[in-house]
Amino acid sequence: MAQRSITSFFKPAASANTAEVSSAKRSRQESPQSNGKIGEPEKKIQRKSEEADKRDAKQNVQTNDKNKDTKKASPKASKKSPKNKNTSSPFKKQINDIKKEITNEKETLDNKLNITFSPFKKHIIDVEKDIPNEKENEKSDSKPAEVKSESKSSKEDDASKQNSGKDYSANVKKLSVEANQCGAEYNPASARYHPIKDAYWKAKQSTPYLALARTFEMIEDTKGRYKMVEILANFLSSVLLLNPDDLLSCIYLSINQLAPAYEGVELGVAETTLMKVIAVSTGRELKFIKTQTQEIGDLGIVAERSRVSQRMMFTPKPLTVQTVYQKLRTIAKSSGKAKSPIIHDLFVASRYSEARYIIRSLIGKMRIGIAEKSLFQALATALVCSRPYDDSYKKEKQSEADIKKDIEDITFLLKTAYCQCPNFDKIVSTLLTHGIDDLLKYCTMEPGVPLKPMLAHPTRGVSEVMDRLKGNITCEWKYDGERAQIHGDNNGTVNIYSRNQENNTTKYPDIINRIDHFKKDTVQSFIVDSEVVAWDIEQKQILPFQVLSTRKRKNVDVEEIKVQVCVYAFDLLYLNGVALTSKNFEDRRQLLRDNFNEVEGEFQFATSCDTNDPDDIQGFLENSIKGNCEGLMIKSLDNDATYEIAKRSHKWLKLKKDYLTGVGDSLDLVVIGGYMGKGKRTGVFGGFLLACYDDENEEYQSICKIGTGLNDEDLSTHAKFFKEHTIPAPKSYYRFDASLAPDTWFEAVQVWEIKCADLSLSPVHKAAIGIIDPEKGISLRFPRFIRIRDDKSTEDATGAQQVAYMYRNQDQVKNQKTNAAEFDDDFY
Repeated sequence: MAQRSITSFFKPAASANTAEVSSAKRSRQESPQSNGKIGEPEKKIQRKSEEADKRDAKQNVQTNDKNKDTKKASPKASKKSPKNKNTSSPFKKQINDIKKEITNEKETLDNKLNITFSPFKKHIIDVEKDIPNEKENEKSDSKPAEVKSESKSSKEDDASKQNSGKDYSANVKKLSVEANQCGAEYNPASARYHPIKDAYWKAKQSTPYLALARTFEMIEDTKGRYKMVEILANFLSSVLLLNPDDLLSCIYLSINQLAPAYEGVELGVAETTLMKVIAVSTGRELKFIKTQTQEIGDLGIVAERSRVSQRMMFTPKPLTVQTVYQKLRTIAKSSGKAKSPIIHDLFVASRYSEARYIIRSLIGKMRIGIAEKSLFQALATALVCSRPYDDSYKKEKQSEADIKKDIEDITFLLKTAYCQCPNFDKIVSTLLTHGIDDLLKYCTMEPGVPLKPMLAHPTRGVSEVMDRLKGNITCEWKYDGERAQIHGDNNGTVNIYSRNQENNTTKYPDIINRIDHFKKDTVQSFIVDSEVVAWDIEQKQILPFQVLSTRKRKNVDVEEIKVQVCVYAFDLLYLNGVALTSKNFEDRRQLLRDNFNEVEGEFQFATSCDTNDPDDIQGFLENSIKGNCEGLMIKSLDNDATYEIAKRSHKWLKLKKDYLTGVGDSLDLVVIGGYMGKGKRTGVFGGFLLACYDDENEEYQSICKIGTGLNDEDLSTHAKFFKEHTIPAPKSYYRFDASLAPDTWFEAVQVWEIKCADLSLSPVHKAAIGIIDPEKGISLRFPRFIRIRDDKSTEDATGAQQVAYMYRNQDQVKNQKTNAAEFDDDFY
């Protein structure tokens, strides 16, 4: 079988169009796709070699005519022949010139070579097989007369060919080293991963962004949660050992954040802007980029393919995680057209899969399946598994069980630290400076850093409440407003944060101005958990949430406020430098009442009733409905009644007026598509496709179609809103059955509160698929629109695990399976 040609290595795509041949002369012919550049020095060598062979043959014939008695020309005679000398010398000079040309061609090869490492490696192996056999192939292909000729010019010709092969071999080996160093074959998914040997960068060298992109690529191609965590842990262990200063950037890029949530540093660059940058950078038509995006459904993959096909005159400097992170922060803080040049520079410098993940980061959706929960597990694993390679760590042999326990303990410490101090800058700095043992000592709760709130589990009746809660309990009115965490520090600075840590300080300047009215003089610093509701000053009563939602969301001018608000405080988490979350609720509530004053219509304590009597609870529920509230929050006062940050706890239960029949809770769902209306609804969307959010897989899973509960005004409002958020094709992270495809797809930008009769298994919808049934999802029966939830982001929508819990908690399902698993809906 013929050997692979050297030029097929430089242009692998052309090998499919070039027939394999048995001689080295034909094997070194130029690929049809090389445009006469790569491989031209080889052709010159071949052409001069053939001319020299012909001249040598002709000269030998003339010599034989003059010396008939001599069967073979003497080497000495040949050496003295002026003709031979004249032929050999200039040819030798030409060969040397061509060899120089081959050496100079190296710079061009560096810029033109744009292939992945796997075929690169294969071609190198084939080329190395070709080189030793080249002389043999040339001899076998020569004519008999030429083979017999042993003139000096023929020997020099053979030598020049051999030297040419050596030059190419040297170039190939050099490029092979460079390909290894570029990281295209970096494999953090290796079963026996070594954090130092398997990392292609060295100690104190900046971590290449390609290594992180390769990690993302392998995580994206992996289905199992544990394997995904393992892959990320392997990469992070290399970062910890080789350049720990890059750890913070790697963490933020992995969860697609640039800073703590409360700082409001967001990217979210429009896809149209990115498409234009890709088109300009690659010279492709914008229309082509748009078409490809519609077909593939992922602009990141389109960007990667476009970048791979792009040829560069000069190779940009490889990207590092620090470079990418800092440039993304610069883009986030830039406005308008100032973003595009920075995006262009990042895109042009990208290699292999880097372009895919840079574009996804810019869009704001990585979709690799790594959320904060997985990150904590991966970081804990990396911290434990990197110990044996760290010279500063005392090496002790540990059993597999001990290692597993260490990982679990450190994961818990990381989660706890993040719950009370959700700031990776501080957490990573503490880890690197003081170590894991002192993490909770330095990462403490403080005003100005919002906490993930404690949430309540839904119940469907007073009897269920009595079964779940032990000890003394209290009932509070459940207000129909917006969760507000109010922070005040020693300097008098006050900030207000939403349930998802968004800074709402400029939304409520009226509350800021009133702080001194209800805060006692002894209070220096505090964190109050509360609900903000719309307030009717004249009637002195609570107004519906819809009224509150009409307030401007940012930069509100006090003089222009039309909707007044009242703060209903129900918990105190921090007071004068002391965190109170470890205290029982009864003690926290007393401290709240001792240190703050009620002011009607401005700041009031949640209306409450301490009782263990079911009849009292039922009567208090009815009173809350009359007071324009949603129902009750029922809490344990003294039995394990700590404030559980970032957790949906069974120590807090919610009981709404319509929990007594049907499903115990409403669902907050994301609108992802619309169906055109008929009859009276012609011209607007008559129905919508809704989805829950699965944070484990970072995808929106269809759960129902809805048209009930929407009046003409609602339909008109929704049509106008979603007209600005239509997309040509579903996102790659929308999970649905083809039979449900709507007439128009929407960006996942709005959350609706939905009620239903019950939940059932569905062969079509994908909500919570694989949790209850391996092949079926869950759908809603008779869903009804209640309201828009502007206070919730789409990723705060009802989760797949919560949908599964609500399904299991139905009486008809409980009767079938009494051993249904308990659902623990915490943030991490």
